[in-house]
Order: sequence, then C-alpha cells, then structure tokens
Amino acid sequence: MKKTPSKITPGKNSSKMAIDLQLAGFDDVADGAEVPGLAAIDWWVTETFLAIDRSPENLTVRVVNEEEITELNHRYRGKDNPTNVLAFPFESVAEVDYHSLGDIVICFTVVKNESNQQHKPVKSHFAQMVIHGTLHLCGFDHQTDDQAAAMEDIEKSILANIGVN
Repeated sequence: MKKTPSKITPGKNSSKMAIDLQLAGFDDVADGAEVPGLAAIDWWVTETFLAIDRSPENLTVRVVNEEEITELNHRYRGKDNPTNVLAFPFESVAEVDYHSLGDIVICFTVVKNESNQQHKPVKSHFAQMVIHGTLHLCGFDHQTDDQAAAMEDIEKSILANIGVN
C-alpha cells in the first residue's frame, strides 16, 4: 500500500485510462451541478489504482437518482431501498472488442444526505464512494471483518493522499 502522496495532478492523468461520466435522472438541476467533475473523479480513480499497484483501466461512473439506484439494488442485491454506491464488474464477451473494468453507480441524493448526517463535505464523501466502487471493481470486498478492515485501511490511505480526512 502506498504511504506517500503521489505526484499526480488532478485532471492530468497520463495513463490513457478513460472514464465515462454519466449523469442521469436529476429532477433538481442544482443537484446535478453539485456532482464533482470528471477531472476530480479521474484523480480519485487514478489514486486508487496507484494505491493498490494496479494499472489503470477504463470504467464508467454513473450518477443517478434514488429511483434508479433502488431499482438496481433490488434487481442485483434483492434489497428494496436506495444505497450510496453499487459496482458492476464488466463481463467481456468474445464478439465485442471493448475493455472496461466495469461500472460504478452512485446515488447523489443518498451521498448528499449521508454527508449532511455525518457533517462532512459532499465532495469528500463522493470521493470516498468513487474510491470504494473502484476497489470493488478491482476485487476488494467487505463480506468478512478482515476484508472490511483491509478495504477501509486502503480507503483511508487514499483519502489521506487526496487531502480528505
């Protein structure tokens, strides 16, 4: 695990990694305007790859409303409530020449509400969700206490590297 801050400049990723940022279903234009931009998300994802010593890969970050995240949470996890982040690894098929690590789906409303409850900046909590989702796409999980502790340690290290306490 990386211990010192990287020399990466936000938005100046030279890894040839592509992030597809999608904003969907915002009833409130102000909420859509509050979503961190592609440069910040690129930086957080790059820091995550660096922390786990992995080559960067393409991925999608889709920011959605509560209705869409609830439907996805029900379909894929059997839970009938909204959640902050879901991660879907890409499953390649031989007929398609496309390479992606997968999709991270973040519910901005849930992240914003959690930020308010936890008394932390929305952007900081959103960064944590991007990092958390990226780690899931890279095979990290928190099904056991040991897995959860290891994943949390990595997240804390990355957050410290990007200036989030």
